[in-house]
Amino acid sequence: MEQNRLLDTRIRSFLNEHHILGLATVADNMPYCATAFYAYMEEFNAFVINSADDTTHIANVLKNNRISGTIALETKIIGKIQGVQFCGQMIRIEESAHQVAARKAYYRRFPYAAFSEPKLWVIELDFVKMTDNRLGFGKKLIWHKH
Repeated sequence: MEQNRLLDTRIRSFLNEHHILGLATVADNMPYCATAFYAYMEEFNAFVINSADDTTHIANVLKNNRISGTIALETKIIGKIQGVQFCGQMIRIEESAHQVAARKAYYRRFPYAAFSEPKLWVIELDFVKMTDNRLGFGKKLIWHKH
């Protein structure tokens, strides 16, 4: 599988500085949200997360693997607001072309996870929008896979 063109350096930096994302799923016309720890794989524009099979969001993903999500810096200072909104496809790690790299990325970020036999999933990004008020009020950086 060929690699996608990389995200803007400022977006990659932000994603590497954080480790918790909000995830939104929909199945049978019912939305659901969850949070997850993530490792970001720059070379593939993808996240790796851990989630148990018996969760509502995984049940939704098994019916509809199109997801969206957010990562945000919590601040009350308007000039420092930063956040990312993303869309993509979420797949079992075993179905990912990046399976080996994904496992390495997750265990490097969360070494203790190796002892718990996590159920890893890959989120392949196809759209990312970053708001970064440090660049000017409401400044957006947008990336599309294609």
